Amino acid sequence: MNQETVRSFSLLLSATPRGARLARRFTTEQVRAWELPLDPDRAEHIVAELAANAVTHGRVPGRDFRLTLYVIGGTLRIEVTDARGDRRTLGPQHPGPADESGRGLVIVEALS
Repeated sequence: MNQETVRSFSLLLSATPRGARLARRFTTEQVRAWELPLDPDRAEHIVAELAANAVTHGRVPGRDFRLTLYVIGGTLRIEVTDARGDRRTLGPQHPGPADESGRGLVIVEALS
């Protein structure tokens, strides 16, 4: 039976713009430290979108959001969990050309 190496990294960050910036920075550093055969900028961009959503839409004053990175074999899994567990994520929206927001999960889906 083939046993794959499982690695993980998880931390709580403040649900603020600073916390979102730190999530991006920690992701880039961790992907580089694990020496994964993937572009750390791509992972950073995914985390940037998810952390921005956690800070903007899932913020509860005084509560943090969690960034978790898992590697199983050569696959990276990224999770960002916000403090609003009572609200369900709508999934990717499809905004019109004139809309100024709503593309974050579409970007995540394209990069994943």
